[in-house]
Amino acid sequence: MTSEERLTDIEIAVANLQKAVDDLNDVIIRQGKEIDTLIKENKILASLIKDESVKPLNEETPPPHY
Repeated sequence: MTSEERLTDIEIAVANLQKAVDDLNDVIIRQGKEIDTLIKENKILASLIKDESVKPLNEETPPPHY
């Protein structure tokens, strides 16, 4: 194997690694946004429970078909 072939192989490997890093970064960014959304939703639900807007199941009025 010549040094030019080795250099080409190394460049290919680096390009593949860069692609993998970019793909992982995209996943991390997407998951970060999803986590932010879930945190906001969790805070809303926690405030509803704190304000007693959500009643325990045994205090809920049954639906009309019961």
